[in-house]
Amino acid sequence: MTARYEGDAFKNRFGPWAVIAGGSDGIGAAYAQEAARRGLNVALIARRAEPLQQLAQSIADDHGVDTRTIQADLTSEDVASQVAAETEDLDVGLFVFNAGSNPAAGSFLDQSEADAQFLVSLSCRAPVALAHHFGTRLRARKRGGIILMSSMACLAGGGNQATYSATKAFDTILAEGLWVELAPHDVDVLGVLAGATRTETMLEQRPDQFEAAMDPALVAAGALDHLGKGPNCVPGEENRAGARGMWPVPRVALVNGMTQASASLFDLPFTPVEGLEFHEGD
Repeated sequence: MTARYEGDAFKNRFGPWAVIAGGSDGIGAAYAQEAARRGLNVALIARRAEPLQQLAQSIADDHGVDTRTIQADLTSEDVASQVAAETEDLDVGLFVFNAGSNPAAGSFLDQSEADAQFLVSLSCRAPVALAHHFGTRLRARKRGGIILMSSMACLAGGGNQATYSATKAFDTILAEGLWVELAPHDVDVLGVLAGATRTETMLEQRPDQFEAAMDPALVAAGALDHLGKGPNCVPGEENRAGARGMWPVPRVALVNGMTQASASLFDLPFTPVEGLEFHEGD
């Protein structure tokens, strides 16, 4: 699939800085490496300081870009203000929210309420706070992008991961809404529905199941290539084929239709946004 923005066009729209929340390993680290390969400086946010610093140094050595690390708990109530303070001096053109994996599974009632609330804080409250902050900056800047990582688990409720699936549905729908709202301001928003991915966390939990899963680097590269094309991306041909079967209604027309309906109901302006479906151009 051909990228919409390549070379200088990518750097001019999404540079000079990318901020990646959940950027110390797995898909987040892959986003950081790929963004740096495309010429962006990267600021990495995660809870553990040592992996952040090691990755930042590796990226600086490999790609010759500037890096910054921000040690922060994404579930804390003040995470947005902390990140805002530590990135205030950066010209941020791309924000990626990647946190929210679910290595554990089990019945909703057999797990603690605290476990469920943790996922809600991590995958709902944190992306709302940070997307609001960076979205405001990008809208004023009149160019840039936001990526919210979701999962194919969002395509239906499922036993053993009820809260996780629900939070990822939240991320997907939030990305679609922001896609149509921010497009007139030349800010590209993308929800990325990842399938099984070979991250360090998942390999530690279930090496037999995830050894043959998708490479995080391909997930990140596929998402960055899809920026500016449409509201959703499903990396991997087999994953897209599965998503087409479970998600048959065209999303671009649906998002525009829902936006038009709410605009009419509340007497708000409406401008339709053109875009490709996640499977077009395969």
